[in-house]
Amino acid sequence: MLRKTCYILPFIAASIFGFLLGQFRPPAKAQAARRVLYYVDPMHPAYKSDKPGIAPDCGMKLEPVYADDAARADLASANPNHIKIDSATQQLFGIRLTTVEKTSGTHSLRVLGRVAADETRIYRVNVGTDGFVKDTRDDAVGNRVRKDQHLATIYSPEFLAVSGGYLSANERTPSATSKDTPVASGAASVQARADRLRNLGMSDTQIQEMTVTRKLPEDIYVVSPADGFILARSISPGQRFEKHTEFYRIADLSHVWILADAFGKDAQSFRRGALVRVLVPDTGDSFRARVSDVLPEVDPATRAFKIRLEADNPAFALRPEMFVSVELPLSVSPALTVPADALLESGLTKRVFVECGEGCFEPREVETGWHLDDRVQILKGLRAGEKVVSAGTFLVDSESRLQIAAGRNAMGGGPTRRNDD
Repeated sequence: MLRKTCYILPFIAASIFGFLLGQFRPPAKAQAARRVLYYVDPMHPAYKSDKPGIAPDCGMKLEPVYADDAARADLASANPNHIKIDSATQQLFGIRLTTVEKTSGTHSLRVLGRVAADETRIYRVNVGTDGFVKDTRDDAVGNRVRKDQHLATIYSPEFLAVSGGYLSANERTPSATSKDTPVASGAASVQARADRLRNLGMSDTQIQEMTVTRKLPEDIYVVSPADGFILARSISPGQRFEKHTEFYRIADLSHVWILADAFGKDAQSFRRGALVRVLVPDTGDSFRARVSDVLPEVDPATRAFKIRLEADNPAFALRPEMFVSVELPLSVSPALTVPADALLESGLTKRVFVECGEGCFEPREVETGWHLDDRVQILKGLRAGEKVVSAGTFLVDSESRLQIAAGRNAMGGGPTRRNDD
């Protein structure tokens, strides 16, 4: 009885195992749908084998190529320029599409600018003789000064000789009381001596004072020639100076220049007289400026054109060497445009990826026009209503190269070997 039981138990176990195996075996249709055509080396797809095994060159396990995958590969080979990317992969890569459309309106061309003093309003203060500085007052760099404000007191013997001649000529010509005296017999001599004093560095205010008091001045006052700010100072009390030494550099900052950098075609948009908007990034203040000129020089380092703008600056919010943003409004006629991110430039060619079906894209060369903000004009190569890749363009380009390489290998790009292991 025990011996019969030993024979029956294995028979029962085998029957149960066969039943379970039949229950979990995949349907015949599923097996046929995933029929293996051959096996390939995952690192070198050109290597094929009709049996599973190990790749002889890299030691990796061979991967099966199924019949349905081969059918899709055949479809792709019929259109070698088409790139197949399913919706799940598109979502994973962050690929987005944009419709090609006509756009128009006003766009802002933005360039970087730097504030500079108006060179026609910069005054260099000096004298035309030797001497020494007695004292200075309120003349620090950056101080705001008024016209005819005393900045320094100097002494020079040459002033005394010319001042004496001026007073003598005035005494002989009583009617010559100012530089505007009508021409008379002695007026020409008075005017000539007054001009010599101005040439030496005496101000009109001190010449008029000397005319009224009829006294020789021992000290000469160095005064500001205009309202403005002191940009530079090169004297100090007790210092000896030589003829034509620059004492001060004073700038009237109520009107300033803005030097902007523009590249290529952007420089052509800045026409003389055009109004622009100037923004100060740190404070958010904005100003209006006018294009004065496009300078003939080109920056040797950046190859940028220099655009000179002029702006009123009554509150002195614009300071020399301050960086600002310059916005030029441009009106453009309706034209086909795509986002700038949709464009791929390689050498002399420019191309975009156009959707040619569900999950299918094709590269297409285009000709472009103006670039404004984040839009690019398309002159040739696209039609209104087509959809192009506007995000993830480089990923689509990489996938295109991979699929082209795989297609070449699948079409016999390398020798086919059999693995008989």
